[in-house]
Amino acid sequence: MITQNAQINRISSRQPESRTSRPNAPLSSIFSNSIELMGAPMPFARNAEIYGENEPAEYLYKVLSGTVRTYKVLNDGRRQIGAFYLPGDVFGLEIGDEHSFSAEAIVDCKVLVIKRSSLVALAARDNEVARQLWAMTAGELQRAQDHIMLLIKTAQERVAGFLLEMAKRSAAATEVDLPMSRQDIADYLGLTIETVSRTLTQLENSAAIAVPTSRRIVLRNRAALTRLNA
Repeated sequence: MITQNAQINRISSRQPESRTSRPNAPLSSIFSNSIELMGAPMPFARNAEIYGENEPAEYLYKVLSGTVRTYKVLNDGRRQIGAFYLPGDVFGLEIGDEHSFSAEAIVDCKVLVIKRSSLVALAARDNEVARQLWAMTAGELQRAQDHIMLLIKTAQERVAGFLLEMAKRSAAATEVDLPMSRQDIADYLGLTIETVSRTLTQLENSAAIAVPTSRRIVLRNRAALTRLNA
């Protein structure tokens, strides 16, 4: 990541390029404008590392396009994905000075890179920025708690909950386009890829969903999925 950090240092010193606003961004316009003026966009190729576990948490990141996963490799070699970040999402928030997870681009991405110290300094002067930073931190804590609860459910409950979560974050309420692979989903849900595929087939056979392609899921019966996720 030495070369990667050098690239970030160089690009952060330049004036950011012009960007259009993105729909469904969970940030206030004041906060979003502030970080976009402070940050600079950087491209990451598919499967490229954005930062590594235990590396200094010197930057925050906002997804402009594409999808990002954060993950941790366990002692036995298994990978546990902590979260997926879509356009408009901010990631890299840490309580300490080091990253607790690694982050990778799932597909070709463009990510806004923001110096953490600059944002903290701005928050000290601007109450709205401080409030939004607190809200983002609380949101990450809630997401982590929800993920923990998801991992104690049955396979069907986990898959149903995941599909509802992705639908909630998607512009289309009844269709979900999944940028991540079945293996990514399995590693997020703490299941095997075979279990994920089998569970999707079971949900399709019960008419809860339709699977026109491997990356597109149609929610045919949201009530049934919601009951599973209760």
